Parts: sequence; C-alpha cells; structure tokens
Amino acid sequence: MILICYDGSADARAAIADAGRVLAGHPAIVLTVWEPITEVLIRTPAGTALMAGLSPPMPADAEAETEAQRVADEGAELARAAGFDASARICAQSGSVADTIIAQSDRANAIAIVMGSRGRTGLQSLMGSVSHAVVQRSDRAVMVVPSAAVAAVRRERLHPASPAPPASPA
Repeated sequence: MILICYDGSADARAAIADAGRVLAGHPAIVLTVWEPITEVLIRTPAGTALMAGLSPPMPADAEAETEAQRVADEGAELARAAGFDASARICAQSGSVADTIIAQSDRANAIAIVMGSRGRTGLQSLMGSVSHAVVQRSDRAVMVVPSAAVAAVRRERLHPASPAPPASPA
C-alpha cells in the first residue's frame, strides 16, 4: 500500500503524477488531512477561552470535512489516472499534520508515503515543513516531489542558462 498525501495543490498533483511513473500498479490510499476548528482554536489563548462553552463538532468542522472529502476524491481520481488502484481517505488533524500522516501510514501499513514539496525557503523553512517533518520522523520510505514550478527554479539554480554572447560592434 502506498499512502499519497493530497491537498489539492499543484505540488500534490505533481507528486501523484511522478509517483505514478515509478509506483503505478500498487494499491494506494489518497489521504487528505483536514483541521477541525478546535485544533485552530486550541493554539490561541482567546480560542481556548472561547472553546470552554462549546462542544465539538462545530458547523465549520462539518464544512471542512465535506471539503476534505471532495479534495481526497479528486486526488484518488488523479491517482487512478496515474496507474494506482486508489481510494480516498480523510482524517481530522490530531497534533501536527506530519504526525497525522505518519499515524495514517501506520494504520494503512503503507510501504511508502508520497507527498509534494512546497519548496519553501528562508523563514518559512525554518518554521518547518510537513514534508521535512515526515522525512525526519517516518520509519518508511518517503517520496517528496516538487511541483513543476519549484523544480524549474531549482534546475535553473543548478544549471544556469549560458550567458548571451557579447554583442558584436556595429
């Protein structure tokens, strides 16, 4: 079983396409992690106070869960087109997204995790990325695929275009 992480982004679509070229034919679960409003609120002092009088699930959670299912279904369709025997799965975030992905890979007994990379740099990368955290903490193979745009920027950095020849005197 291959666990494919899918959030609807170009990076996630690129990951499915590239993984299909390497891993087609395997069964796959396309996972979309969604964040319950309680997870968002718990990270703020004001949110914690607001939650005191609320009992989950909240209406916003139902909408987020429905959207997550739509995204996961879209990802499963892309995975089937890429050659996987794929089904969709959604999971409410519990702790970090990376921890949720790793727990789902355990649940599925996945031999590998496939995900896109946002290619963040600077402060954003210092704050941590999901793909980096999964690579660092997972006990199984992880395939991280950059989107076409990120790959093009990296290629240009590694192999800059030849400078234009000097103009000939007129």
